Amino acid sequence: MGERKQSPSLSQRREGESVLKLTPGINQAVPGLAQEVRPVPLENPILLGWSEALATELGLERCDEALLRQLNGEGPFPLPATAQVYSGHQFGGYTPRLGDGRGCHLGEVAGRELFLKGSGPTPYSRGGDGRAVIRSAVREFLASEALHHLGIPTTRALAVLASDTPVFREQPERGAITVRVTPSHLRFGHFEYFRHTGQPHRVKALLEYALARYFPCCLNQPEPVTALFLEVVERTAETVADWQAAGFVHGVLNSDNMSLLGETFDYGPFAFMDRCDPGFVCNHSDHYGRYAFDQQPGIGWWNLQRLALALSDHLDGALMAPALELYRTRLTARYLWRMEARLGLPGDGGLQPRLDRIAALVTLMQESGVDYHSTLRLFARLDPEGDGGELKARLGSRAAWTTWWHGYRQALSFGDLGGWQRGRAAANPSVVLRTHLAQQVIEAAERNDTRPLRELHKALCRPYDDHPETPHLTEDPPPWASTITLSCSS
Repeated sequence: MGERKQSPSLSQRREGESVLKLTPGINQAVPGLAQEVRPVPLENPILLGWSEALATELGLERCDEALLRQLNGEGPFPLPATAQVYSGHQFGGYTPRLGDGRGCHLGEVAGRELFLKGSGPTPYSRGGDGRAVIRSAVREFLASEALHHLGIPTTRALAVLASDTPVFREQPERGAITVRVTPSHLRFGHFEYFRHTGQPHRVKALLEYALARYFPCCLNQPEPVTALFLEVVERTAETVADWQAAGFVHGVLNSDNMSLLGETFDYGPFAFMDRCDPGFVCNHSDHYGRYAFDQQPGIGWWNLQRLALALSDHLDGALMAPALELYRTRLTARYLWRMEARLGLPGDGGLQPRLDRIAALVTLMQESGVDYHSTLRLFARLDPEGDGGELKARLGSRAAWTTWWHGYRQALSFGDLGGWQRGRAAANPSVVLRTHLAQQVIEAAERNDTRPLRELHKALCRPYDDHPETPHLTEDPPPWASTITLSCSS
């Protein structure tokens, strides 16, 4: 076997040569979408986190000194860095001009866009410093990887960098950069901006690019834009359903944080809920609970209506009724598929009884005040022919338990117990990115101790394993976890 070819070392590379093989993308193809910017590098950057699997997909073997400099915004770059303009509805009110206020696009690598989040001010910073801090950068890095390995559509994160650059928030913190990777950063807010600023030709240009690049199957339809919109409806519905089944709360579902591709996008004050609470609000800034866990399905549709308005020159108004029905149908089907896999139910029978069975379990969990994730993980050890075991110990004090358990057993159809339990272990993660776990690794990272972050990242990449070597990652949260607050600066 021949010797493995190594990446050229820093000394072997020609001076001024880019490590990243960047190619042009949408920012170069659609005039008016982005402006050129100059990244402002961090002082003394260090690599905190690195996704080796994603790096391999992008054709990157390791993060050496030259690549670290590029990810820090130092260059050299074969293309000018750019920042995109967009608008959006924030907490229900329209903000006419937003944009990439603390990051820049470098171009594409292996067909995916690279974005440096925290690389300094842009024309859209609105007086801000354009920086991210370690806590927000680490949270996005971990969340992107966590949702990806749970099978939930999301942007990815290649790396997270820390530095000595001071950043002033509620108190002085250290500047950081998250390297975001996605096929497209197109948001609902891009179309809103060009529609509401009277630039219909740019709405058309964005649609043409999106159809050709991301939705080519729609080009063969009689009305390609209608087909694209309905595809976005389906993708959005399925991602929201995935969040609901996973107990994940995005936290800031503004229309500018909605991806045209249906990816989980722009992580801020997100959280996986601990105690089962459908009304859970993770964002301390969300005073009225607009983006509570149980509001996400309705907000997803509300944002799709904003997108439809932005595309109204290209859509028939009569489309909205069937689009709403499609949204409801796909969201319900996807949620049932996820939850019935978690519970080991066969997925047949009437729609309403199936939904009612899951809703009754969620109510039992809520009234019992139990942890959402570890309770569902108990199904991996459940003997459905027994009396409920550990599950009964958690929920059996409720009068409704007996009724639910009887109906659940009647609905089941299974043969080999071991195979059935392995199926439940493959559908109910033992490790999720709990807020207190993220907080612990952030505090260590701020001391330049990367071991806890690497340990948690490794576990999140194998969320369905038991991880006996790190039991603290699979335990219910400690009491102090409920005191952690998250806001839009998180």
